[in-house]
Amino acid sequence: MRVRVEQTALPGIGVRHDVVTESGRRVGVVTHRTGRRDLVLYDEDDPDSCVASIPLKDDEAEALADVLGASLMLGQLSGLRQQAAGLLTEQISIPAGTNFVGRRLGETKARTRTSASIVAVLRDGQVIASPGPEFLFQAGDVIVVVGTRQGLDGVGRILADGDPDS
Repeated sequence: MRVRVEQTALPGIGVRHDVVTESGRRVGVVTHRTGRRDLVLYDEDDPDSCVASIPLKDDEAEALADVLGASLMLGQLSGLRQQAAGLLTEQISIPAGTNFVGRRLGETKARTRTSASIVAVLRDGQVIASPGPEFLFQAGDVIVVVGTRQGLDGVGRILADGDPDS
């Protein structure tokens, strides 16, 4: 059995999405017409009985999605690294003195120049998964890069030199 996602319309309320795990456990999110979201956990013995409901504000729902997405992505990268010879994952700090502080990720041209990809940024204890080219670096950011040893070293040089064309 694989993981299942079920969608149920709740007339007058909104919609419920349930995830049924391989072990048969059920957890869901009720999205109300008002935009409110509730994280719900169902009784193990009675999947129609809710044992816990946690209301989530927008920023809380977003943080939970980021944590789940980032941990899944990093786990997949770890598995991929084991499968692909020569593919590495590395964390690189953005030095306070680099010219990239306050500049966009796209300005590094890292993927084009090194064939390495910046797949996440760790900032103030939070994971920003799959940052786009408009993402602005801050001093102290730690980027997660995937690529060959040569590509990772190249990204490190670009960020340390602070020159997109170095």
